[in-house]
Amino acid sequence: MFELFATLPDTAMLSRIQFAFTVSYHIMFPTITIGLSLYLAFMEGMWLKTQNLVYLQQVKFWMKPFAITFGMGVVSGVVLSYEFGTNFSKFSEIVGPVLSPLLAYEVLTAFFLEAGFLGIMLFGWNRVSPKIHFMATCIVALGTVSSSFWILAANSWMHTPAGYEIVNGQFQVTSWLEVIFNPSFPYRLAHMLLATFLTASLLFAGVNAYYLLKGRHNDFAKVGFSASMFAILILAPVQILVGDFHGLDVAHNQPVKLAAMEGIWKTEKGAALRLFAIPDQEGEKNHFELSIPKAASLLITHELEGEIPGLDQVEEKDRPQVSVVFFAFRIMLALGGLMLVLGLVGAVARYKNRLFDFRPLLYLSVVMIPSGVIATLAGWYVVEVGRQPWLVQGLVRTADVVSDLPAETVALSLGLFVVVYGFLFFTYLYFIRKLILKGPPSLDEVQASLINPYLIDNDDLPATLNPAQVDVGYGQELSEYLNQKDKGDK
Repeated sequence: MFELFATLPDTAMLSRIQFAFTVSYHIMFPTITIGLSLYLAFMEGMWLKTQNLVYLQQVKFWMKPFAITFGMGVVSGVVLSYEFGTNFSKFSEIVGPVLSPLLAYEVLTAFFLEAGFLGIMLFGWNRVSPKIHFMATCIVALGTVSSSFWILAANSWMHTPAGYEIVNGQFQVTSWLEVIFNPSFPYRLAHMLLATFLTASLLFAGVNAYYLLKGRHNDFAKVGFSASMFAILILAPVQILVGDFHGLDVAHNQPVKLAAMEGIWKTEKGAALRLFAIPDQEGEKNHFELSIPKAASLLITHELEGEIPGLDQVEEKDRPQVSVVFFAFRIMLALGGLMLVLGLVGAVARYKNRLFDFRPLLYLSVVMIPSGVIATLAGWYVVEVGRQPWLVQGLVRTADVVSDLPAETVALSLGLFVVVYGFLFFTYLYFIRKLILKGPPSLDEVQASLINPYLIDNDDLPATLNPAQVDVGYGQELSEYLNQKDKGDK
């Protein structure tokens, strides 16, 4: 055992691994909930407008996965703020005047909106009017988007710091507008929000495709699948375009990260676009390159002979782990391309009136359920690993702000995180799978949910309609009974 501890990485590396693991675990859940919340608001609005119960059926079904996912996101996110103090205490001391207010704004605005109206959204049916409930759903959706605004503002500042001065070794704010709207923030916010919308759309498409393949809940599935495929068709190309703008910003503000993304070791004019390679960090070269001549320069500089700075522009100690950045970037691009293909195939199938019975499309949709989360994680690794060895780009090194903790202590806490988070993740998947296999409530159940049985004198009801004696299935009959009762009273 002692020999094992002797071979452990140093505290700095273990702390980086621990934070990477916990933030990777956390980011999956907000990625889903942001898109889910907007979908719920949209479907509830459509129900209010059309009174079509299928839209309300969508809301009733997806409300439970949203609640579970939201809870997982909140619990896992709390840990991250503690890690700033436990694993990177020196960092908190140095940048606290900048980042602490941004995180406080996130709590005071986004989290309070979510927490304040989530109860109404989940449990307010028949306790508030439909319009008030819809307002609560919209406010929760606004809260999730606002949360991403403040978190990304803080994170983007670490990549492209602005609006600050350093006084006695501590960052002080000179302009909050420059801090919040730092150079990379607009691109990263748009890129991340589009990623959440795509992730949720892929989830909806896959689940509804599964129902269509099984011949279950067809009316429900057709509405959800049609909406999600339309969203993918629009969002996928927009995401690719925004990603291109984001890449140009990275080329301008973080050229070392771009060089790692493209596997460019030496500054090149007319740089090739490397489709595949195996980067060799020690040898400062690539093996088994498959590339398109001059394509990288054309995409980044818009000139065939445009110059792209390579990793040779900085010392070895200032370079990120190239292989991680290089492969993560290509995983993200490959999945983004598949999303575009899925959207285009869906458009063709819709044009030919085969959207709901073209089985290759349905199978592909099911397979691609996790692709949004995987692409988001890959993109996050590109962003964060590509910034290393800096926590604040060019100003604060990761190794210089790590807490003075024994490596054994960090390794032990990392192991506990892996065990506990693993258990929670499989528990989460178990309940989500259970909800999906069960399927949405029937239209009769949905209609029954619109009638508050507690406002009715149950003793006056026939036994077959008494909600105290039957669980579901009485919605239509109960409505007819009440209508007849009202006519009789009059």
